[in-house]
Amino acid sequence: MKIQPIEDRVLIELKDDVVEKNVGGIIIPDTAKDKPNIGEVVAVGTDEDLKKIIKVGDKVIYAKYSGTEIEVDGKKYLIVTKNDILAVVA
Repeated sequence: MKIQPIEDRVLIELKDDVVEKNVGGIIIPDTAKDKPNIGEVVAVGTDEDLKKIIKVGDKVIYAKYSGTEIEVDGKKYLIVTKNDILAVVA
């Protein structure tokens, strides 16, 4: 299935492969930790100004509790507006 965001929206692939341990070596469960607010851009909407700033493949930091989370073919994605994107990671 292909998802193409419209207007000023961006489709971000979320990464869940981060395993977090504390100093003592105890693994922290997913329910007890914050999700990282960083992901990879998979698709960009039709807004021309947005396309100048954000490109497919960019890693971006997005606002906490923003967007709509979806799951397609076992991968987790987030659809956010351009206002929810805080920075592009260089």
